[in-house]
Amino acid sequence: MPMDTQIDDFDRKMLALLQADARLTNNELSERIHLSASQCSRRRQRLEEEGFIRGYGAVLDRERLGFPLVNFISVTLATHNRDNARRFAELIGRLPEVQEAHALTGEMDYVLKVVTPDLKSLSEFVSGVLLPHDSVQHVKTAIVLETLKETGALPLRRD
Repeated sequence: MPMDTQIDDFDRKMLALLQADARLTNNELSERIHLSASQCSRRRQRLEEEGFIRGYGAVLDRERLGFPLVNFISVTLATHNRDNARRFAELIGRLPEVQEAHALTGEMDYVLKVVTPDLKSLSEFVSGVLLPHDSVQHVKTAIVLETLKETGALPLRRD
């Protein structure tokens, strides 16, 4: 069922506000979307229960925490079968440096977003973890020079 049939404009406004600041109280939401605090509380609970809100978290400063390098790594698998893809997915799931992993169409099978403290760590990650894995055939690395935009926010209306 399309998302639009399950949520209304008040829900959309609430979701947009919460994704910008998850610490908003029901009273603060109430003032901004012009519903009572109890209505906001019920709506928030329903949105959580129905999976529109999957969780809440803090946005950490990766550079201050020692991960200044962002790297995009494209991976081509050695063979294209379900077992090999599963083994690669299991590997990626165990690696905390991998922030995102996406299966692709085209020349590469996967693209990974990986954070590392320095070039040596990146080299050790590629040469010591990815390349030796039996599911991996080829790896190509690109280091981010500058980030122009980085967000996990969905383009929800706030009006």
